[in-house]
Amino acid sequence: MAFRFDESQGPRRIGTNLAEINIIPLVDVVLVLLLIFMLTAPMMYRGIDVNLPKATSRPTAVEERLVLTVTKDQSLFLNDRRLPATGLEVALRQAFANRTDKTLYLKADAGLSYGAVVETMDRVRRAGIERLGMVTEPARER
Repeated sequence: MAFRFDESQGPRRIGTNLAEINIIPLVDVVLVLLLIFMLTAPMMYRGIDVNLPKATSRPTAVEERLVLTVTKDQSLFLNDRRLPATGLEVALRQAFANRTDKTLYLKADAGLSYGAVVETMDRVRRAGIERLGMVTEPARER
């Protein structure tokens, strides 16, 4: 703080004090650090490097996806095999008896009524299917 002495008016300040804290440099530093950490954090996780052994045997069999298709006339198909309308629960129980993954994918025609699709979903749940996925077609961009 600088003072100028004037005998007639007493001591007087030459400059003014800044009573506010300037946080702009602090914000700049924080944003730069945030950017650095966001860019380097994904590179820091590498896991554990190991050399895996070679094996000549085949890998374990991957279960194929089961897709239940409901056509516009309410015909049922499990993958490519036609199912009778009354035997859906029995056929699904047999198909999922030895499977560990209890997921079924449902493809229903867009022209079907909502009630028909919900009824089919209810029959699938009664057959003991734990997870039911809906297959859709991606919308076209205009």
